[in-house]
Amino acid sequence: MGIDDSTGTEPTVYATAGMVEALLDLASEAQPDRVSTGISTVSAGDLEGEEATVLPAETPVFAEYLIPDPGNSLTHVFGVELSTPNRNTQGRFLSHPDGVLDLTLRDDLAAVVIVAVPPWNPADDSLAAFDRSGERLPLELIDAEPPERPFES
Repeated sequence: MGIDDSTGTEPTVYATAGMVEALLDLASEAQPDRVSTGISTVSAGDLEGEEATVLPAETPVFAEYLIPDPGNSLTHVFGVELSTPNRNTQGRFLSHPDGVLDLTLRDDLAAVVIVAVPPWNPADDSLAAFDRSGERLPLELIDAEPPERPFES
């Protein structure tokens, strides 16, 4: 599900730096509106790049995201994602342009939620991971990329 709990300590959420950078760019461009989109994992063993071998091969790493649909009128009117959830996503990325680095009552929840706030950078005071109950989880960015896949329409 994007977190590794093999140590018996608080689970760590792993995400690729490239995915996080792309999502932070989306959040910056959407401001003052919020961004909410599904994120999915790949096994660390399927990643490519310098840090691809740092984690055990079976470790789930958030590496892919769904492109948000800004034209979804239901979301814009009610502020809540009413569409059928994508079963292929294990987490959610949310932007909070108001600067609240925490889960709120307005948020769409998932097993893991990554929240970003201005100034939209990957620092600890602008980016955090939470479980669905609102507990903050350690977040580690990995310099690796998912394998290229053909575009599916």
